[in-house]
Amino acid sequence: MSLSIRNQIPGTVLSVTAGEAMASVKVRLAGGQDITAAITTDAVKDLGLTEGSAVTALVKSTEVSLATGPVEGISIRNQLAGTVTDVSTGGAMGAVNVAVEGGGLTAAITKDAVEDLGLASGTAVVALIKSTEISLAAA
Repeated sequence: MSLSIRNQIPGTVLSVTAGEAMASVKVRLAGGQDITAAITTDAVKDLGLTEGSAVTALVKSTEVSLATGPVEGISIRNQLAGTVTDVSTGGAMGAVNVAVEGGGLTAAITKDAVEDLGLASGTAVVALIKSTEISLAAA
């Protein structure tokens, strides 16, 4: 299956904490960084996810925010350190490619944000992703 989601990073399930409807799945990405995905308990069962399961984390580029350093006092726990590798902008929007350990991410952000943050190739950034915006695919 081909997907339009370009942000696809392989990883391994560290733990699954299931509630009645939703589950919190901790994943160690190929580069060693940990993320948390909030998915339905039905999805956990359907995918057969358990500790040690190989998965691919999927994130739409519109769901990746960027900061120029770690952010405290925020509910977003997924903060992946990386380096900008490419920036392209149009009239209103920009696409920022970020190398993170074990893979890469693309963030679709406004052109104003690109300019205000001074993003260019080589800029150190932190990619912020809400756990509810991470999907998992069984590898």
